[in-house]
Amino acid sequence: MIVQPGIARRQLDAERAPVVPPGPDGGDGPTVTPPGPGPVPPPPDPRPKRFHGSVSLDAARTERDAGRIADELITHLAGLVGANVKVTLDIEADIPYGAPDHVVRTVTENSRTLKCSSHGFERE
Repeated sequence: MIVQPGIARRQLDAERAPVVPPGPDGGDGPTVTPPGPGPVPPPPDPRPKRFHGSVSLDAARTERDAGRIADELITHLAGLVGANVKVTLDIEADIPYGAPDHVVRTVTENSRTLKCSSHGFERE
C-alpha cells in the first residue's frame, strides 16, 4: 500500500486531536469537561489490626505459664512498630471455707502495694 505523507499526517493529527463537544447552548463556546475519575484509592489493607486473647492459668504453675505467654505471644505483639499492647491479669478465687484474717490482710495489703485497679473479698 502506498500512502501520501501529507494525507497520512493530516489523518494522524486529526485522530490525535481532542474532540471538543459543543457548548451547553449548542454553540462552539467554552465547555466544561467533567473531571476524570482521579487517582484510584489503594485497596484496604487486609492485615488484621487487633488481637485479643484470654487464657486460664494453673495456679500451681502460674509463673511458668505466664512466662510462656509472655515469650510466645506478648513479645511478638509488643515488637510490632506502633503496637499498643495491654496485658490484664484477672484473679478469681472461690474459697469454700472462707479466708482466714491473716490471708485477707496480706492479700489486701499486697493488692494495694501492687496497685491492683480493683480488688476485694466478698462474704457471699
